[in-house]
This record gives sequence, structure tokens and C-alpha cells, in this order.
Amino acid sequence: MTLYTLGFQEIDKTKLSLVGGKGANLGELSRIDSLRVPDGFCVTTDAYREAVVNNAEASSLIEELSRLGADHASRIGEITAEIRKAIEAVAIPGEMIDQITLQLDRIGNENAYAVRSSATAEDLPNASFAGQQDTYLNVVGIEAVLRSVSKWWASLFNDRAVAYRIQRGFDHGNVQLSVVIQRMVFPFAAGILFTADPVTSNRKVTSIDAGFGLGEALVSGLVSPDNYKVRDGQIVEREIRSKTVAVLASKKGGTEQKEVEPILQNVQTLEDDQILQLERMGRAIEAHFGRPQDIEWCLADGDFYIVQSRPITTLYPIPGAQDGKNHVYLSFGHMQMMTDAMKPLGLTFFGLGSEELPLVEAGGRFYGDLSADMASPVGRALVMASMGAVDPLMLDALKDLAKRKSFTKGLARGGKKFLSMTAGYFGWQLPVEAIKAYRENDATIVEGLMSQNEAAIMDLRRRFAGLSGDGLFAGILEDLVQLKQAAAGPRSMGVVYAGQFALSRVNKNMEKWLGEKGVADSITRSVANNVTSEMGLALMDVADVVRRYPTVMAGLQRAKDGTFFEDLAGLDGGAEVGRAIQAFLDRYGMRCPGEIDITKPRWSEQPTALVPMILSDIRNFEPGASKAVFEGGRLESERTERDLLSRLERLPGGRSKARRAKRRISILRNFAGYREYPKYLMMQHYWIIKQALLREAARLAEARVIGERDDVYYLTFEELRDAVRTNRADRSVIDERKAEYKVYETLTPPRVITSDGEVVSGEYHRGGIPAGALAGIPASGGTVEGRARVIARVEDADIEEGDILVTAYTDPSWTPVFVSVKGIVTEVGGAATHGAVVAREYGLPAVVAAEDATKLIKDGQRICVHGTEGYVEIL
Repeated sequence: MTLYTLGFQEIDKTKLSLVGGKGANLGELSRIDSLRVPDGFCVTTDAYREAVVNNAEASSLIEELSRLGADHASRIGEITAEIRKAIEAVAIPGEMIDQITLQLDRIGNENAYAVRSSATAEDLPNASFAGQQDTYLNVVGIEAVLRSVSKWWASLFNDRAVAYRIQRGFDHGNVQLSVVIQRMVFPFAAGILFTADPVTSNRKVTSIDAGFGLGEALVSGLVSPDNYKVRDGQIVEREIRSKTVAVLASKKGGTEQKEVEPILQNVQTLEDDQILQLERMGRAIEAHFGRPQDIEWCLADGDFYIVQSRPITTLYPIPGAQDGKNHVYLSFGHMQMMTDAMKPLGLTFFGLGSEELPLVEAGGRFYGDLSADMASPVGRALVMASMGAVDPLMLDALKDLAKRKSFTKGLARGGKKFLSMTAGYFGWQLPVEAIKAYRENDATIVEGLMSQNEAAIMDLRRRFAGLSGDGLFAGILEDLVQLKQAAAGPRSMGVVYAGQFALSRVNKNMEKWLGEKGVADSITRSVANNVTSEMGLALMDVADVVRRYPTVMAGLQRAKDGTFFEDLAGLDGGAEVGRAIQAFLDRYGMRCPGEIDITKPRWSEQPTALVPMILSDIRNFEPGASKAVFEGGRLESERTERDLLSRLERLPGGRSKARRAKRRISILRNFAGYREYPKYLMMQHYWIIKQALLREAARLAEARVIGERDDVYYLTFEELRDAVRTNRADRSVIDERKAEYKVYETLTPPRVITSDGEVVSGEYHRGGIPAGALAGIPASGGTVEGRARVIARVEDADIEEGDILVTAYTDPSWTPVFVSVKGIVTEVGGAATHGAVVAREYGLPAVVAAEDATKLIKDGQRICVHGTEGYVEIL
């Protein structure tokens, strides 16, 4: 006999596939002796399959729905309505009705019940699906219960649930529904308990919402509940709100709203000892499930009842080991302008070049442990001095933490210091090389470094072509040591620092002497040897070739990555266009968005990513525009320099000031372009290494060690090395990490997080910013108005003349988009990051680190970017 129902006492976590997440959790809760859980049962997924999945009409519609993406909204709405209609028309089989009736007889036919859904993709550690279906309360009698079951089966396909599954990547056909039927409790008060503060994410703070009557009033937003915060058995915060309405059970079935007696409206819902009792219950439940929980509770006749518990899935993972000490973690991704989640191979590969840093992984991102730095007054002062230039929001968050004496006293003091990297890495040689470059002011220093590295790249390409097996991995480790010296050694960084120092001095002097801010932004336009800005101009030249062939322009939009050049070859002009694009890829094909993650597809692997940028260039520029853009920038820079020097000479002591300024401007223009070269060099090495690793991955896939070539991205560097050596890999680990990575992709990494899991947010503290404006960091001077284009991915960049780019972050791969826009706004960045450097190169007003810009600014809105003052107005 098929089990269509299971009582709570028969259920544990192993029954997930039969009763779904909510049902499995209620079964587990019923096994905790210290808790009161109202009795109930689940109508199993076997019942759903028999009644729904085996229904030909519903099954066919579900299959069609599974093929639709988020961009088919109207059809999704139509088909889900058809699915719900088909399901509600299904007759519940007699044997199923008998089993439901027996369960109701066992618990009590006279009782009222709450009927809720429990999907197999619901209340899981990585997806809660909270609020995706309704709850039916105070359901009385077998007929009413059966009607509710049919409605619940259909509710799996309401608009909210379908949209959530699409967003999370769950297959509609693979999600099964169980129905939870639980004896109703008619409470004096009810609410929600979070074992981690939902506002700050602090895992040590319990947050309790409480109101009178059923919890439905809180969940639906009818009332603002009391809120109590508890830490270590102490109530640390309480907010008593006016509670004018309660939801109560109706004698006719269902629920009704009633006014709370005036004498109770502003009274604390729970007494202090009850609050502390709830906190202890919450911690016991959290310990049972092994992770923070979102718990629904009721208070009836002086006793607490637990009616639901689900994992909190929105918390960002805590970085690092839990050693009982306080730790402060800083987002390394915000410093690197790459806040996307990275796959295991990308994380461990990048980590090979960063052993000197106290980096830890959380949520697929790197965090730097600042605990040892923040533990001493001197260390804190150094942190504050350096973070101001990196990210003012980080700085403000760290200042907040520094004020908490009890927190700083408990900081871990041992281990590596994050800010000691410079001293340990570069030693005394860095300032020596920087001073040497600054004094010599010789552009051939840059040319010599670049020429030397290009020769080394050619040699590396030849050597790696013949490497395989363990010899390849040994060669990679050897090359990364050489890369570190070439890209970030004292000689290379000395040139960068000399240019940065000159930029700083020019800006400070001009503001002091002439009262002008950000003057260097104009002076650094069209400087020599900037490989990133040159890349944008080079793609404009490719666009000039494409524009001559209308059939190729149309064909590019249909081309596929795997057959890109073959798709072009048969078109009129396709061979010439193919050669132009290939020449571009030969020089820049190693680049891509999020390029510090070696697993990200490079342009050479995904040439279709260039198509929108090429077409934008054709729309927005005349033929030959790249030379005009560069020459216009150069002439503008020269005019600015002449004007500044002329005005300086008219000041007291003007000749001396002008002479010093002229030299610093010369140093700036000689060295500013090289700022972009070290990362370009790094990506050249990455691409050669990646191609070699993918050859090994193809062999593993061919030998069926892994399912497909890209599975190696879910192995660490050492695990991949072992797989190549032994011809063995754990596919279950790969599958687990794929699922984990999907979750990490949806998380927003905080700038600063503590070992308690608390997300510490900073604020800007600057005057002169209009009310309602979005504050950020001034990255490139000037003011511009235009249409905001809010773009998540560079390959979606459909830009028209006068548009302003608004995005989360930019790295060098966005540079071809820069040539077509009039201004830039990003959520992440600093004045010295790639986006800011290239924005100045092209003369684009830019504001970076404008928090939540992509949410607060809507695509198509007219905005004004104040690049000099560092804020954005929505017009």
C-alpha cells in the first residue's frame, strides 16, 4: 500500500523527498523533547505525483513551463493559470481520502487545522521559498481539508513560486509538493524568532517579533510587532510598538481581523522571562539543525508552541575559522573590483599568488583578516590611514568597530597582518625604485619593462605548449613566482607608485594654488602605453572594418561562440572581419569580466561577448573615430597644461610653482599609462596557463574521470593536480560544489563582516551633497547629464550616444564600453582602480563606490554625474 500520509512522529530529515522541507523540519522539531509542537501529518509527494504528475494535461503543461525563461513573462502567466486549473479539477483518489480521514480521526475531527505547503525545494539550507504559497488557517472538517489539499497542489504553480524557482534555477518538473496539515493553536500572542539578527546578520543576537493573536497579522504586515533583541541571555534592546489589530480565528472557519483592546495596544506583548525562555528555545532548535533558524511560535495558555522552523538562507557565510576570538574581515573583492563569486579552481589559483596575505574564503569570495592589524592602536591608525584611499565606506565601518572597546579587546592578535603585505613583499626596494623612476622621469623605463615582459610571454607560450601531467603543474607554480616579480615586483610597482605620487602632488598643488579639484583627470587623457584604453580604441578600429559589410553586421548577431569564425566565413566580407577580430583577440583575447577568476570565459573563448560593443561603436561613432578620440584627448591635455602653467606663472612665486608643476605633469604623463599594464601581464599568463589546464581537463573528460571538461572548475588547484596524476576525481564533490556555487552567486558580499557574522555598514560623511543625491567617491572630474543605462553584464551593453553607464563594478573588460558612454557610476571602486584610471583617460565624469546604485537608479532615468564632487543626482 502506498503511504499517502505520514504523522509528524514518523518523519525525520531522511523523509525530505516524501514530505518536503517544511514537513521534514516539523518532524525533526517533534523529536525535541523540550518543545511543544502541535500534532499533525503530511500528505506526501507520492500523493501529489499520483494526482498531478501522472495527469497527462498537467504534466504536458509543466514540461512546457520548464522550457521558459524569465524573459517569457506573459506566456508564463498564461501557462501557470492553465496548470492551476487542470490540477484543481483532479479528483482525489478514494484511498488517499481514506488515509487523510484516518489521520484526522487520530488527532481529532473536531479540531481546527492549519494547512500549508511543503515543497521538496522549500525550507532548505540554500533556499527557503518563504512566502511563496499562502496558508489556510482554521480549516474544519474533512471536506474543507480535502479542498485545501487540492488548492495547495495547484499553488505550487502560482506566480510567486514559479518566479522564485526560475530565479534560483530549480526545475519545475523536479519540485514535488507535500501538504502539511497541523492542529491549530489559538494563541494569545504569536510571532517570529530569528536566531541571527536579520538586520545586522549577527549570529549571537536573537531577534524576536511579537504581536497579539495569530502570527498572520505580522507576516501579512497588518501590524508592526514588538521587537526584542537578546544576546547571551540578556535583553539588549526592545522596541514596543502600537498594535491596534489582531488576526483571530473565526467561528465560521478561517480568520478575521479584530481591534486590540485600547489598554493592550501599547503594552509589551511578552514578559521579560518569556522573552528569555523563547531565546533559549531558539538556541536549542538552532543547535539541533546546526545553523541559524527562522522560527514561528505561538503563546497559548502560558505555554509556547513551535509551529515552524526553517533555515535563514539570506545570511552571508562567516569567513575564517571560529577560534573564540573576535575577527574583522574585509572584502578583498571590493578592492579588486570583482565582487562576483568565484569557483573553487579560480579561488585556489588566485590564492597561489597571495600566500603572504591573511586571506580566507567565504561565499566564494576572498576576505582579508584585519584582526591582528586592528588589535593595536598603531595598527588601527595604519588601517584608517590606508582605507580612506581605498573605500570610505569600509573606513567608516572600521571606525564604528574601533569604537567598540569590548569588541577590540577580544580581537585575535596572532597571525599575519593584512597591511604588512607591502613591507614583507616589496621590502626596502619599492621606495628605492619609485624614487629612482620619479627622479629619472624617463618614458623608456616603461617601454623597456613592457618589451621585456612581451619577450617572456612568447617564451612562456612555447614552454607550456609542450608541458602536460605533473610537469605542467610544477611549471605553473614556477611561473607564478616569476609573474609576481614581473608584475608586482619593486621595479614594476616603483613605476606605478611614481606615477601615483605625481598624480597626487599635481592634484594637491593645483587645489592649493588655483583652487581647482581633480585637475590631473584632464592631464592624464591620451597618455602613452595604457594597454587598457588602447584596447577600447582598437575595438573601434574593428568596428570600422565591420561597418563596411551589412551582411556581417547582421551575421554577428547570429554567430555562436563554438563556430564564431566559421559563421562569418561564408558571408560577404566575413573573412576580412574575421581577420580583424582575430587580430584583436591575439592581443586582448585573454580579457573578460571578472578576469581574476581563471575559470571565467575569456573573449577568445566567448567572442560573441564583443558583438554588442562592436555594434555600439558602429552606431555611435564615425569611421576613423579612434584616432580622433585619442588625438582629441591629447590636445585637450596639452591645452589644460598650458592654461595651468600660464595661470601659475601669474601667482607670487609663480615661476617656481610652474616649473615644479611642469615636471610633475611630465612624470604623470610618462608613467600614468603603465598603471594598467601589470594586470594585463597577469592576464596573459593566466590565459596561457588556462589553455594548458583545459587540455588536461579535456583528457579527464575523455577518460570519463569527470562528466565534462568544465567540471575541473569545481576542483581546487591541488585536487585537479591529483586528478591528473591519479586519473580519479570525486564527482559527488563536484556536484555539491556546483549547487553551492549557484547559491553563492545570489549573495551580496558585505564590505566588512565580523566573526559574529555581523555585517557592518559604513556611511559617507561629507557636506555639500544635495538632499536625495547618491554619494560616492569622485573618480574622474567633470559633470554630465544623460540617460542611465543600468547594465549587469558587459555583453548586455546596448549603448547609445549620451548614455551614462551604471553598473556594480568595472574591470578592464568594460573599457570598450567606456568609449561610447558619457559618464560612469559604479557601486564598487576607488580613485586608483582600473575604471577610474580609464575614465580619466577618456575624460569621462565618474563616481564610484555609490552603494546600491544599480537598485536606486532605474534603467532609462535621467541622471547627473558630478565626478569632481563625487555624487549622482536622479533628475
